Formats: sequence, C-alpha cells, structure tokens
Amino acid sequence: MQLSQHIVGPTLIIVCLLMVLAAAAVYWLTAFGSAWTVPRAAVRAVLQLAAVAAILTAALRNLSTSLVVLGVMFVAATVTAAHRSEANRSWLLALSLTTGMISVVPLLLAFRLVPMTGIAIVPIAGILLGSTMTSTAVAARRALDTLGTRAGEVEALLSLGFRDRHARMEVIGPTAADALLPNLDQTRTVGVVTLPGAFVGVLLSTGSAMQAGAVQILILLSILLSQTCAVAVTLELIAQGKITRTGVGAGR
Repeated sequence: MQLSQHIVGPTLIIVCLLMVLAAAAVYWLTAFGSAWTVPRAAVRAVLQLAAVAAILTAALRNLSTSLVVLGVMFVAATVTAAHRSEANRSWLLALSLTTGMISVVPLLLAFRLVPMTGIAIVPIAGILLGSTMTSTAVAARRALDTLGTRAGEVEALLSLGFRDRHARMEVIGPTAADALLPNLDQTRTVGVVTLPGAFVGVLLSTGSAMQAGAVQILILLSILLSQTCAVAVTLELIAQGKITRTGVGAGR
C-alpha cells in the first residue's frame, strides 16, 4: 500500500487539527502574534491545494493544457521575483528565469530522463522554477543592496578608468554566492544531513532507495545549473544597468 493511500482518512484530519491547535497555542503563549495566524494559514493552504489539485487533475491529462499550467507558473514566479527584488524594470528578471529553465529542461527531455508528458514535465519544471525564482530574487536584491552600500567603491573604480559594467560587476560579483549557497549546501549534505522531498517521495512510492537517489541527484544538479545560469544573467542585467534601484549604483 502506498503511503498516500495509508495517510488519507479521518486520522489525517484529526492529527492536522491537533498540530494547528498546538502551533496556535504556542503563538498565543509566546506572543509571536495572533493565535489565529496558523489556523488562517492552514485554511488557506487547504483551499489552495484543493483548487490546485482539481485544476491539475484536469490539466495534466494532455500536454497542451500542461504547458498552459507551466505558463501560469512562470508568470507567477516572475512577478514574485520582481516584487522581492524591489527594483526598477524588474520584469526583466523573466530573462533570468527563462535562461535558467532552458539550460536544463530541453536537456532532460532530449535524453528522455523526463518523459514528454504533462504529469512528468509540470512537477519537474515546477521544482526547478521555484528554486530558480528564489535564487534570482535573492541575487537581484543582494546585488542592488550592495551597490547602494558600496556606491563609493563603484565611483572609485570608475575614476580608475573602469567601464560602468565592469565597475559594478567587481562589486556585486561576490554576492552571487549568497543566492547559490542554500542549494549548494543541500547538494553537499544530501544523505548526510538532509533527505530532500524528491528522495523521500520516490522512496515511499517505489520502495527503491537506488531509484530515489538517482531522481534526487538529477533534481539537485538540475537546480544547480538552472540557478547558476539565472543568477549569472541577473547580475549581468544589473551590471549593465538594465535593472536598477532608484538612486543606487547609477554610475555615469
């Protein structure tokens, strides 16, 4: 019996209610905030997942509607990354996300590691897109913050004859590590400190540790490539002054 079949039932509802009530009690006793914070989040999660499950059940039946789902996910990821970056013309981060995705997805499809079906493409692309969105947003925000706090260094480099792009890149280049570090750490410690979701999911569904490990390695390395390419494009856009923040690192 698969784990999902074993879990679903009245016991699931009871245990989830107990966890929500316990978390709400901690909020109330420690003054973290309103005791209703966790219950509201839980209700929202249930409603959202129910809606998504209903949509995906219908959409993933054929490839064309699956691509529509991916398009919606991409737009949502772009909007989220743009909002978090707090930048002007942040919609250009769509270029970063696109670069990250096309560096990986065609490769997986070409070698048939991921079958050309909606039920396979959407989950894999969703994992890649979510991770790439986070690294892109962090890279943009950290780079623009750095240009603001180290504007004097940029001006000094310009006075030494550096071009605008090179002066900015000298300052913001090291910030890329901040955006890439979380997944690098997860990759380095996988199996030792952490057992990521994909590994656990495949292990529970198939019972094969070897297959679970292979899938997880594929996902981790795919995320590394996607994030690296996306962050590189993000820093290039900022270094060239395509993405800016008012009054930050304008250069000449």
